[in-house]
Amino acid sequence: MNEPVPYWAARLLAARKTRGWSQRDLARELARVSDKPLPEVDSLIRRIRGHETGEHRPDAFYTRLYCAAFGMAEDQLFGTTTTPVPALALPSLAPDADLYERITRAIEQPSRVDLATVQWLEHCLAEHRRVEDAIGSRPLLPLVHAQLSTVADLARGARGPLADRAVAVLAQYAQFIAWMCHDSRQHAAALAWYDRSHAWAIEAGDASLASTTLNMQAHQAWSLGDPHRCVCLAEASRWHNGRTTYGVQGMAAQMAGRGHAQLGEANQARTRLAEAEDLIRTAAAHPEDEPPWMCFYDEGWFLMQRGMAELELGDGRRAADYLERGLSTLPESYRRDRAWYGACLARAQLMQGDAEAAVATALDVAPDAAALNAYAVTELQRAAHDLALSSAPGAQAIKDSLTGSKP
Repeated sequence: MNEPVPYWAARLLAARKTRGWSQRDLARELARVSDKPLPEVDSLIRRIRGHETGEHRPDAFYTRLYCAAFGMAEDQLFGTTTTPVPALALPSLAPDADLYERITRAIEQPSRVDLATVQWLEHCLAEHRRVEDAIGSRPLLPLVHAQLSTVADLARGARGPLADRAVAVLAQYAQFIAWMCHDSRQHAAALAWYDRSHAWAIEAGDASLASTTLNMQAHQAWSLGDPHRCVCLAEASRWHNGRTTYGVQGMAAQMAGRGHAQLGEANQARTRLAEAEDLIRTAAAHPEDEPPWMCFYDEGWFLMQRGMAELELGDGRRAADYLERGLSTLPESYRRDRAWYGACLARAQLMQGDAEAAVATALDVAPDAAALNAYAVTELQRAAHDLALSSAPGAQAIKDSLTGSKP
């Protein structure tokens, strides 16, 4: 298992990626703001890579350069004093003086936790969810683990109506950690955190969160090739129907549909997916009614779920149509998801016998797959293997793109 990335390295990586800069872009920016000659760009990139992975911390000179390049103070970029809870160096997470004092006071004495502090923690989690798709789960895991420890202390100190809300926040943090563990292929840890999240959601009386946690466990089962468990968990999620939002219900129906598709049960799969589509359209009419963790769940996202189901059923034409339409709605900043669904699209194109389109799609998403999505890497390696077996060109180009090799 990879060692956790130090907080300061995670902040440094996030500062670059949230600006959409490559390491080469940052190297050029460092050279621009420096009053001394710097090494050649390739050498500078290697230094940046070492800083961002936490292999070694920037010395005083490079610390000043990074702060100048990003236009940030040292404490904000490297996380020394900006917030009383470990967090990424995002301007939206810097509390004002009054809120800073409230949070600090609550951490020192959890019984003094107030609504403003809980709301800031909710906002902090929402911002980290948003950034995670751009920078990946590995830099965020140690930060969110540290945050959860603080939230747990505050939840124990909360009293009255605030107690349930604090426990619900705790459940959301556990769910997010579970997702990031799954994304990092730490499957046992993911399962344990999903179980913990579900228990806290039940304790908080939050049916939508409890249902979502079961849906996410169903997704994990699907990812591991256990369709029977996927269907069982998705149907268990539906026990909460009547107390959950339409979007959460739609998520359960589509997970059941994907499980049936993996079992090869086309009629059951498409029936469940049609049901999910109706629920999602109903939810889309009132997005304000959906919980914050459902922000990604819209009609475009659902099209891509249908595409994955059709892949399981072996219909490349339908799968490619759904995936292409869904990807057209997905923002460029969703790099991890675009890598995964792009890899699925390449597979669908191969099913149709269109090797040229499959190679083009694979090469387009391979860099982000290598950086952010191990599952997409596996899917692209599979595509390269199938191309090689058929003696079609492009297999080696895909492999090279995944490893960063130059042809």
